Amino acid sequence: MPSIGYILKEFGIDLRKTYRSSKGLLKYIQNLKRIKELIRKNKSPFPLKNFYPCLNDRYEDAGQFDIHYFLQDWFIANLIYKNNPVKHVDVGSKIDSFVSHVAVFREIEVFDIRPLDIAIPNIKFVEADLMSGNFDFIDYCDSVSSLHVLEHFGLGRYGDTIDTEGHLKGIKNITQMLKSGGTFYFSTPIGEQRIEFDAHRVFSVSYLIDVFNKSYDIKSFHYIDDNGKFNSNAELSNNNVTNNFGCNYGCGIFELIKK
Repeated sequence: MPSIGYILKEFGIDLRKTYRSSKGLLKYIQNLKRIKELIRKNKSPFPLKNFYPCLNDRYEDAGQFDIHYFLQDWFIANLIYKNNPVKHVDVGSKIDSFVSHVAVFREIEVFDIRPLDIAIPNIKFVEADLMSGNFDFIDYCDSVSSLHVLEHFGLGRYGDTIDTEGHLKGIKNITQMLKSGGTFYFSTPIGEQRIEFDAHRVFSVSYLIDVFNKSYDIKSFHYIDDNGKFNSNAELSNNNVTNNFGCNYGCGIFELIKK
């Protein structure tokens, strides 16, 4: 079950942020008094015109990010750079992190069920439902990525149709989009298999292997464990697979080659 804090945050109430803001308010008042004194004393050419309190930042780490997204985005963007495919397509990954990483050094075409209303250099956008039975992109590219995406298919979170086989339909359409010998970069939560509605699925590693073995060879497997540690080129031994590499909510990263 989600925590009370998580549920309140979904309604715009962040208890942690409220505490930090209350704590930061006193420091803000102290600093405001000090900056006024220094402006007068030093006859600063920068007058104090507006008030824009930032009460939380001083209590946060240097970088605030989701460790799964940060590590997977960095790792897969690097692989795409090294492998240099002819045409790379992404399905649903985050525009402001992974897609923008790739767009720095090459063109990337993005498919997403939601619209994108801004033009970004090196990013081509296609609004499409990857669960659709009418998805007709066949042998379209030699490289595809979909990072922390397919676990959402069919749960309705992003306006998609409720469908318990949504992830399988998505994988089927991605597979037909990819040319034989092409590479599919895929990541998803791993652990005890379950749905946490309506956020996402968590997949067991054995289930994913069974699904992918029909159409792909597994070139490499990597994972981020529950403590945020990145584990590269992990061995898909029976014991590791059976216990999901000790993860309850880890991130499994597959590099797959279409047969």
